Amino acid sequence: MKTIDDLNFKGLKAIVRVDFNVPLNDKFEITDETRINAAIPTIKKIIGDGGMAILMSHLGRPKIGPEEKFSLKHLVPALSKKLGVDVKFASDCIGEVPEKMAAELKNGEVLLLENLRFYKEETKGDKDFAKKLSGLADVYVNDAFGTAHRAHASTTIIAQFFPNHKYFGYVMANELANINIVLKESKRPFTAILGGAKVSGKIEIIKNLLDKVDNLIVGGGMMFTFIKAMGGNVGDSLIEDDLIGTAKKALEAAKAKGVNLLIPDDAIIADEFNNDANILECDANDIPDGWMGLDIGENSRETFTEVIKNSATILWNGPMGVFEMENYAQGTKVIAEAVADATDKGAFSLIGGGDSVAAINKYNLAGRVSYVSTGGGAMLELIEGKELPGVKAVEG
Repeated sequence: MKTIDDLNFKGLKAIVRVDFNVPLNDKFEITDETRINAAIPTIKKIIGDGGMAILMSHLGRPKIGPEEKFSLKHLVPALSKKLGVDVKFASDCIGEVPEKMAAELKNGEVLLLENLRFYKEETKGDKDFAKKLSGLADVYVNDAFGTAHRAHASTTIIAQFFPNHKYFGYVMANELANINIVLKESKRPFTAILGGAKVSGKIEIIKNLLDKVDNLIVGGGMMFTFIKAMGGNVGDSLIEDDLIGTAKKALEAAKAKGVNLLIPDDAIIADEFNNDANILECDANDIPDGWMGLDIGENSRETFTEVIKNSATILWNGPMGVFEMENYAQGTKVIAEAVADATDKGAFSLIGGGDSVAAINKYNLAGRVSYVSTGGGAMLELIEGKELPGVKAVEG
């Protein structure tokens, strides 16, 4: 793996694909700086060597050209403060403005380009667009793991214009190294915890993990499709009828491979989808009509906690219930604490996917797990066994 540690950037201009797709409030203030913080070490390495960093990113999903609310200029004050340098801003990402500003850069300076997605050519993976971006620099660095599963101009196509000068930044290198520990170097017992709303988004992950794990815990809304596949009554809970057969096959495959597939045996149910609904706890396979499961029950929490605490490797993707509502958050909180406790005792834990990361942060446990992935979709595709275009472009 070629990383930025393999190069001294002194006197070199590096065009760096970062992931600055951060949330902004109505005053254009950043409300979560996690992604910017993640990129700082890579940028500091480049300018610390005496190189010049030209940063490019997308922000949001602009529909037709430039939109004020999606301008990367709003990030300049925070970025300048974190880097300790006055970050320059180009009001475009291609054309005369960035070309002139890039040409005038001095060693140790940073230039931020305007939102790449103000051009449709970015998401289309347009070669000419990528070539124009490449003309600004001597070296290409990809540090945007969150977009590595997209064959966009700035994440994949641009690399071909730097055949001998393309590198991974620290975010990319750390993501790949930590996911590799889980997929290829896991210590046993290996437990995967999958939650979230739907089976459809996780079925390929389940198939791939059944060849790797000792325990597979299923929670969240997806558990009810499995419970129905086992002949249970799930009331008005979320299910995917077209995937009941797929769930049955997964149950059979787990049994054949000797994998301990754990489905919750009790649930917290409500008569409406809101925090103030009437709430009961009941058997997960006997939910009355008019009621829906919104969290795992107390017995399931205890069972899952015991399995997690006895694990040496843990992968967690997806909450156990609707944890955004306090009355259905306990299952997710208990699992988060169990993962942290296991990590304290020496287990390796990888957390990925927006809701799992949000849960770990909500309960202030990020410092007690081994690694928190910044890229939900990219991480999931790697776990599915897919090759990421952004990774292949740099490694190739």
